[in-house]
Formats: sequence, C-alpha cells, structure tokens
Amino acid sequence: MTVHTNNDSIINVVAELTQSTAQSSVDDYGMLNFVVSTDHVVAVCQQLRDNHGFIFLTDLCGAHYPERKDSEFEVVYHLHNLVSNHRIRIRVYLSEESISIPTMVNVYPGANWMERETFDFYGIIFEGHPNLKRILNMDEMDYHPLRKQYALEDETRDDKNNTFFGR
Repeated sequence: MTVHTNNDSIINVVAELTQSTAQSSVDDYGMLNFVVSTDHVVAVCQQLRDNHGFIFLTDLCGAHYPERKDSEFEVVYHLHNLVSNHRIRIRVYLSEESISIPTMVNVYPGANWMERETFDFYGIIFEGHPNLKRILNMDEMDYHPLRKQYALEDETRDDKNNTFFGR
C-alpha cells in the first residue's frame, strides 16, 4: 500500500481517477476538500482506501441547499488515514430531480447506518444499499424532516411570547 500524506499527491490521484473533473480546495484548517461526481465517488473512495491508507469513514451525511439550482442536495464523506492522521472531505452534489447516489457499503461497511440516516432525514437514495429504510423516524412519515422545505416555527401559533426568545 502506498500511503500518500501530502495534499498534492492526493489531488493527483483523484484527478487521475476522475479524468480531472474533480474540484479540489483546502479549507482554513488545512483539510483537503473534493467535489466529485456520482459516477466517480465509489472509485475514488475505494482507491483512497485500498492504496492510500484512508481506511476509516469518519462520517457520511447529507445537506440541503434549496437555493442552489441543479445541486440542491449534497452527500459529504469524511475519510481518515489513521497512520498519517490525514483527513479529507469528499462532496457529491445531487439535483432534486436525480437524488440518488451509489451506496458506499461495499467500500466502507460502516456507511450502512449513516446512509440510512441520510435517507431518513433528506430522502437521498443510496442505490444498491442492502436495507435502505428509515432508521430514526417512523416508517409512516411521508416527508424527510431535514429538508429546508418547512418553516422553522409555526407562524399560526398565538401562544408564543417572543420576549422569552430574545426577540
């Protein structure tokens, strides 16, 4: 196994795997960030795991940005190389019309419940997941509660006293 611990070598690996379509940046904390397509995300993660030491999927989560046209949803993966203590973040943007992405369970078995949670709260479909069903909310729910389609407060309530909330 080749363990690359500097950002430039990881950028080159991801660029080669994605035919240079991946976008990369480094955040204020020095963490390397990538934006890759749904077509490349499994291959990128598998290559980083198998040949570059990123054996630990720290986190997988979703996000909803309704103001972003054609990329309203995103799936975020945090990978960790435990030997070199190198962390990277991979983002995949999804449109509301095409809200599915391949499962990562075959690459990182720990992704199983994280993908179920992301499906439960955002409605993102993980194609090929062995048991994609709600994990925290009731099965009868016909919506995904973390989508920003719902008001934060019930504007019809008249029993609220805003002075208790610093307003």
